[in-house]
Amino acid sequence: METGKILIVDDDQNICELLRLYTEKEGYTVAIAHDGRKAVECFDQESPDIILLDIMLPEQDGFQVCREIRKKSQCPIIMLTAKGETFDKVLGLELGADDYVVKPFEPKEILARIKAVLRRSGKQDPNEKKVVTFDKLSINLNNYELKVNGVQVDTPPKEMELIYHLASNPNRVFSRDQLLDEVWGFNYYGDSRTVDVHVKRLREKLEGVSDQWSLKTVWGVGYKFEVK
Repeated sequence: METGKILIVDDDQNICELLRLYTEKEGYTVAIAHDGRKAVECFDQESPDIILLDIMLPEQDGFQVCREIRKKSQCPIIMLTAKGETFDKVLGLELGADDYVVKPFEPKEILARIKAVLRRSGKQDPNEKKVVTFDKLSINLNNYELKVNGVQVDTPPKEMELIYHLASNPNRVFSRDQLLDEVWGFNYYGDSRTVDVHVKRLREKLEGVSDQWSLKTVWGVGYKFEVK
């Protein structure tokens, strides 16, 4: 059985109860909020391990809630949207969401996403050292810390895993599909635009830090962590 607390945020009570039924059956503890303002309050009170966050909410929409939570926490967030437009998905990821699911969805898909995101953002084996260092850069996957010039930079779990994967294989070119498979996992249902969004966010944090390495686009192929 799984353990952990899930905060479900949706103004549709039927969806909330359906998700509660399936997640509690898997052993999770569940808290529910039906509007954006209550979601932020509930987050502060409950300290969940993961959030299922609808975009279209009263009071504050899901994007605003995501912004508020990201100001104080890197708690994994899976966004729920009935729209399905690329813009919504990309905006959610740019705000720091870890994944998204388009309605209507199958409960088993949600469970797979929850498990995958929790597994990826969970604590690592303390005996397994996952640290990569380069000039002015330290990537520590044991405690999910990214340091630039010795200063810790707030980085969502998926960005950490992506830069660690690329930097652990310097000068190797990865296609977007390879990165989706190797970083996001086989049960990720997104598209290659997801990789582009995360690389863009990493570039904002790492651009110009050192002339000894860089995050490069290989046109027509994908990306690489180039070391000179």
